[in-house]
Amino acid sequence: QVQLVESGGGLVQAGGSLRLSCAASGRTFSSYAMGWFRQAPGKEREFVAAIRWSGGSTYYADSVKGRFTISRDNAKNTVYLQMNSLKPEDTAVYYCAAVLRFTTSQTMALPGGYDYWGQGTQVTVSS
Repeated sequence: QVQLVESGGGLVQAGGSLRLSCAASGRTFSSYAMGWFRQAPGKEREFVAAIRWSGGSTYYADSVKGRFTISRDNAKNTVYLQMNSLKPEDTAVYYCAAVLRFTTSQTMALPGGYDYWGQGTQVTVSS
């Protein structure tokens, strides 16, 4: 079993920055992958970024490329999402997710490609 706990959300003005954290427990993550998704009111959950635990390959949605950075700390079993140049359209509940098996980069961009989810953290960007 895996437990994921997100933190770091909040209210920020447009152009500002936030760093989200996702602490994982229950399993070691040396060979798995993790992702960040977001869901705005009335919209479907959408892919934001993902990282392979081994090797550190990263993947981003076009809407966040150049502004967001996903990273991991193996020793702390924690994944981060550094969000810069935030826009009002980035407002959403952000979720981290973990997949415990090999998965393709295409599957990593799909909610169905993950086995475990955190409870989410609210990010609100004011204009």
